Amino acid sequence: MFDAIKAVQKGAGAAALGLAMALPAGAANAQDKPLTEITYLLPAPAQAIAFAPFMLAQSKHLYEKEGLSVRFVTVKGGADVGKQLGAGNGQLGGALGDTPIILRQNGIPVKGVALLGGHALHQLMTREDRHIDKPADLKGKTLTVMAYQDTSFYATLAILAKGGLTQNDVHVQAAGPTGIWQQVALGKADGLVGAPEMGAFAEEAGAKLKWESTGDFFPGMAQAIMASDDYIKSHPEVIRKFVSATLKSLAQVQANPDEAAAEYIKAVPSYKGREALVKQVMEYYAKNVYPGQKVLGEFNADRVNALQDFYLHNNIIRNKLKASDVFTNEFVQ
Repeated sequence: MFDAIKAVQKGAGAAALGLAMALPAGAANAQDKPLTEITYLLPAPAQAIAFAPFMLAQSKHLYEKEGLSVRFVTVKGGADVGKQLGAGNGQLGGALGDTPIILRQNGIPVKGVALLGGHALHQLMTREDRHIDKPADLKGKTLTVMAYQDTSFYATLAILAKGGLTQNDVHVQAAGPTGIWQQVALGKADGLVGAPEMGAFAEEAGAKLKWESTGDFFPGMAQAIMASDDYIKSHPEVIRKFVSATLKSLAQVQANPDEAAAEYIKAVPSYKGREALVKQVMEYYAKNVYPGQKVLGEFNADRVNALQDFYLHNNIIRNKLKASDVFTNEFVQ
């Protein structure tokens, strides 16, 4: 168990910027004109398998082919991504599709510009030996999330509300990208709310988990690409190019997750020797997260409104926004 924990800690500790710079080595020379440089803010370390479509697009030079040079920088969760974008400290960034709903309540002008799948990203993954069969069973339990400013925390609040509970009824720990699964693997936490790979890491370290999509409890969404209102107005073509390259990569992962897993390990060699884990996670995304959209990348207004109704009913937000304030589909059509 502890060898597996150390292996993941070593991989997760690599600098996101260093990875991003290593992937496209020499690609810029293939361009006849200078590339447009942009910074994409990640809510967690770049080695998270959730970001495979981005890392594969980078390694295959899909962004360069669109005339872009992308620098990936990690910040502290999806909410922080939105705050940094609103402050102009990056051009694009990632979080759950739910995130603009939360942030715009607080005056942070960001929108989703592409949604990477038709189902919820986050999973509720609990230890089988803790016998958690429904949300109400979480009372008195310990759950880990990435960060209190990450949308995994808001998803947790929604799950608790479904069981008639609040965060005061559960011990919710912001454990970071390693602790979120390590605490569960060691038995110090009863479960976690996070991306699929977090559960896979805990199982690799010996835990036996029960997996449930947070979408079974409320209409949560997949990972989204976000931009500020100002950047959408001023640089629509840059956004369109980035979204196009990313969705092309996502479609390739969905169509052939096994091949994508092999390519991903070449791009992110910290996973070398753990092919079975990467294949498992890629297949999970392809089957349980990415499907469900009529047009790849599009937001569904009915789902956004249903999610807002849920958040409003459970006092997670104060006001319901127009769906057009939360997202735009102009870059995926």
